[in-house]
Amino acid sequence: MSSSTSTRSKAASLAFLQAFVVGLQKHLANQSFLVGTTTFTAASLVQLLGSLIAAIEAVNAVQVQAKNAVANLRAVKATVSPVVSAVARVVAAMFASDAAVLADFGLKPHKAPAPRTTEQKAAAKAKAEATRIARGTKGPKAKKAIKGNVTGVDITPITAPVAPEPATAQPAANASSTPITGVSK
Repeated sequence: MSSSTSTRSKAASLAFLQAFVVGLQKHLANQSFLVGTTTFTAASLVQLLGSLIAAIEAVNAVQVQAKNAVANLRAVKATVSPVVSAVARVVAAMFASDAAVLADFGLKPHKAPAPRTTEQKAAAKAKAEATRIARGTKGPKAKKAIKGNVTGVDITPITAPVAPEPATAQPAANASSTPITGVSK
């Protein structure tokens, strides 16, 4: 194999190795090769390459199985997750006050929010007032005090245009004897 096999895809490497084995068996069956300090016969090279081909094919088979297993997991999860979620909500509602029983189901009890300090309440009030001023929002009493100032309303009737009647052809008896020149009057 050349040093560029690391940049090939698995499929291309597998095809190359299979073709290389066929070439060794067909054209160099009685040859031996010196690689470093080891001498390989064509048969031993075919056996060595066959082990690599088998390893690549085993990896491909396992990867296909893993891909199918992941697809199966996703399908089952899509079916089961809504059921588990609904049952977990029911169990959480049934045993909301008993943390030990919820722990048996692997659920955590609902955590009540920590009470806010006086400083936090004052900061929230100041922020809310600043937001109302910035937005210009008012309470219900202030909204009632606001009245519109309309002095008069003009109503203009809109009528739909009438479609023109299609022109009818003049009978030949009523036609004038003057020729039509194409000039409009």
